[in-house]
Parts: sequence; C-alpha cells; structure tokens
Amino acid sequence: MKLSELSPAEGSVRQAYRKGRGSGSGNGKTGGRGHKGQKARSGGKVRVGFEGGQMPLARRVPKRGFNNIFAKPLEIVNLSALNAFDDGETVTAEALLGKGILSKCEYGYKVLGSGKVSKKVTVQASAFSASAKEAIEAAGGKAEVI
Repeated sequence: MKLSELSPAEGSVRQAYRKGRGSGSGNGKTGGRGHKGQKARSGGKVRVGFEGGQMPLARRVPKRGFNNIFAKPLEIVNLSALNAFDDGETVTAEALLGKGILSKCEYGYKVLGSGKVSKKVTVQASAFSASAKEAIEAAGGKAEVI
C-alpha cells in the first residue's frame, strides 16, 4: 500500500453543502432562513434563555436556599458494591473505577449504608455514613477517611 492509494471509506465523505447558490440548488433565495424576522437577518441571534421579551423561566421560578458554587460533589457508592472485591483488598477510587463501579471520580466518593457487605475489606473514602462505617467494621474491615 502506498500513500497515493489511500482513500476514505465509500460514502463517508459528502460534498460541501452550499447555501444560497441559486434556486436550482434547492436552497437558494432565502437560503433556508425563511422570510423576514429576527432569525432571517444577518447577525440575528437570540441569547440562551431569551423568550421574546416574556419573563424568562429562570427568572420566573422562585429561588430558595443557598447554592454553593464552590461545592465539590462526592460520588456515591453503596455497601453492596463493595462485595465485588476480595477479602483483604483495599478499596480506593482507582480500584472502583477499574471495576466499573464508578464511571468518574473527580472529588472523591462517599460510602452509604445501602445493602450488606460480606467481605473483609479496607475502604479508603472521602466520607462514610454512620451506618456504612458500622457495617464495614462489623464485617471485619476498616473504614479509613482520606
């Protein structure tokens, strides 16, 4: 195989779509913009959330409480998921990601007490619920906050 013989797969490359190039093109005259109106004009855009002058939904809905924009949300792992590990193993964020229990773990994870744990594992997590900590220690494991 030579470089000159390479070509894209059949049907994968389409011809460029040329707007406003005559009525025979099927997209001439107004070029798919319709007749008049804000969206027909050049530079005629509507910002996100704009509702034509009506009070936008984001401003109509009442706001309550405090939303901390600096919060670092933790992922959640239930006790039942810890049974995927063998006795004596150490459960870390990397191990959970490796086993596919977590799909992402940006800021750490918290272990919650849903389900039962039957394995003797050392769990290293950002946080534990009281019931989860009890259950892990009752099974003979350790709950370490990192």
